[in-house]
Amino acid sequence: MGLPNNGSYRSYADVGRPWVVWNVVAAPEFSLTAKRWCYPIVGCVAYRGYFTERRARAFAAKLRGKGLDVSVGGVAAYSTLGLFNDPILNTMLAWDDIELASIVFHELTHQLLYVPNDSSFNEALATMVEEEGVRRWLLYQGRDKDLANHVLQRARYMTVIDLLNRTRTELQSIYASGAAQGRMRDQKNAALAAMRVSFAQLKAGWGGHAPFESWFNGEINNAHLASVATYFDCVPGFERELSAVGGDLNAFYRRARELAKLDQKQRDAIVCGDGPSLGS
Repeated sequence: MGLPNNGSYRSYADVGRPWVVWNVVAAPEFSLTAKRWCYPIVGCVAYRGYFTERRARAFAAKLRGKGLDVSVGGVAAYSTLGLFNDPILNTMLAWDDIELASIVFHELTHQLLYVPNDSSFNEALATMVEEEGVRRWLLYQGRDKDLANHVLQRARYMTVIDLLNRTRTELQSIYASGAAQGRMRDQKNAALAAMRVSFAQLKAGWGGHAPFESWFNGEINNAHLASVATYFDCVPGFERELSAVGGDLNAFYRRARELAKLDQKQRDAIVCGDGPSLGS
């Protein structure tokens, strides 16, 4: 995979809680642009993390009081970007080995390359490498049945992502319409309700279970949809870059590093838009 081979994920730590961190994501009532918070080393990111759920939910309540759409989600792992040897955590132990491999590939990608102030680039890169890594790992092990099931589950996952993205596009049009706030609020609620109906139909067709069930069991708002954009909008661009080098991951990483040197507008045009791949 060409990922860092260091002391990470060779030890175990029990953090004594169900999640290692709780992330708060917030967006305005009529916008899908997530609020950003800035930190040393990592730069500005589209979430604020807390090591205690109580503090995360208290901060989220303050944001809701200001009229923002807010989500609070537990996170099982995060990367220290190679500054420390990241351990396997108790928060990961309920997963099967495929899910565990996925998160290791994802977090090691952050160690390999991380661009401060560009969450969409970083998360989409790690998401793509994670998926490619799992596919190659299962192929290498000859686990054809597990690979077929993974492909099926991934297809369902992406079907729900597509539903979320279609709703996001609809909401973007509503928010850009210039309509009165009351009308926009009604249209927003109608779009989210229609999304719930579509999700229920997908879930029923899949035997009563579907990805993102926890979201649909609670409130879904602009903050949830903004977080989907952070992780998935730029993935197709990275898939194009990998295809352009014939699937050679080391060559792909070189291209990703070249992209990282560009200013964000240029980088977004190549990776997050419909523009040609690097060097085309």
